[in-house]
Amino acid sequence: MAINVGDAAPSAELVRVGENGPEKVNITSLKGEKTVLLFFPLVGTGVCEAELCSVRDSISKYNDLDSKVIAISIDSPFAQGLWKEKENFNFDFWSDFNKEAITAFGNAHEELANLKGVSKRSAFVLDKDAVVQYAWVSDDPKQLPNFDEIQEKLANI
Repeated sequence: MAINVGDAAPSAELVRVGENGPEKVNITSLKGEKTVLLFFPLVGTGVCEAELCSVRDSISKYNDLDSKVIAISIDSPFAQGLWKEKENFNFDFWSDFNKEAITAFGNAHEELANLKGVSKRSAFVLDKDAVVQYAWVSDDPKQLPNFDEIQEKLANI
């Protein structure tokens, strides 16, 4: 089932690497903050790198809009952490290793590059009540979200 504008963000447990190692986080914990969830297929791939480096280089725009960015993939939190450090990404990464979020959001490829259950490139904007205000999901892993649209939505919620 796909998540649409106006839907409450679903509960999904993910893992991020915190100061003391892996810690559980939940999409529902995002209440109180405007948030951009960027689902991407896999760590270290060219299009994903271009997408997330673009966000890294423009993070001040998201900060100025009083919002946070979270990148989500099915990679382990350790692989994400290594990539985050290597590329100096300045936003959170949450691991959906157990595929709870892509199941809840309905944005999984059946198969991509001979891998099953990889996230479709997707962008969701949540308001401070964790209600979806913008939803974009692409079947084409090479297509990037429209960041101007995302920032415009953030400015108007």
